[in-house]
Amino acid sequence: MTVTPTPVTAAGTVLAMRGVSKRFGAVQALKNIELDVRAGEVLALVGDNGAGKSTLVKTIAGVYTADDGSMVFDGREVRVGSPAEAQHLGIATVFQDLALCDNLDVVANLYLGRELRKGGVMDEVEMERSSWELLRQLSAKIPSVRIPVASLSGGQRQTVAIARSLLGQPKVVMLDEPTAALGVAQTAEVLNLVERLRERGLAVILISHNMADVMAVADRVAVLRLGRNNGVFTVNETKTQDIIAAITGATDNAVSERAARRTQQEGSAS
Repeated sequence: MTVTPTPVTAAGTVLAMRGVSKRFGAVQALKNIELDVRAGEVLALVGDNGAGKSTLVKTIAGVYTADDGSMVFDGREVRVGSPAEAQHLGIATVFQDLALCDNLDVVANLYLGRELRKGGVMDEVEMERSSWELLRQLSAKIPSVRIPVASLSGGQRQTVAIARSLLGQPKVVMLDEPTAALGVAQTAEVLNLVERLRERGLAVILISHNMADVMAVADRVAVLRLGRNNGVFTVNETKTQDIIAAITGATDNAVSERAARRTQQEGSAS
């Protein structure tokens, strides 16, 4: 990882992507992407399948290296060559598969690969205490930190994966489809957890196809379409159909047409 001084980010911006492009053979996955992520903010990253969301996330996470452009982190231009370098820098990623070990308990999953030691042996007491403290700060509903992860619900497993990402004291947390395949109650639990991350002052990037989830917790929404930027929207100033129109690349779509018909009917009735 190399770091060079760079001045160009707005106040509060933790992570900025400037003119980032990525090509895989003949496929242009990303083209001149611009993205700003601010501390204490949830930025939703949305787009149709093939829009470039996963490629951008993996580029930020160090899985891929951008062909062009730059990444600015905490006001300095950085070049991240691996996921380990991204984590060391302060960028944590929770991918959709969660990468948990079902046969291990919550404590073992949280500290897997970075176990605390005392006198040359693992300090199980301190790891258990720290696990409870972290989960309590996140208002997590985990019955015990000593039960196998396999026995937890989908929402609880997502909580464990997110809590594990926080042990490295990151400044940016990326969540890849955290509510996919979850029920209503579990989805609400995960969205509450996203809000806890924002309250901790972290910059959160939320990748989701679920517009209800996006509108519920995001502060801003960045739309990608065909590997390019297609708008950044402030949630409390934007209608859902405007974001959908940006995702589909059309000003007329099923949602906006239905809304227009409703508006027209209401006008005729009055």
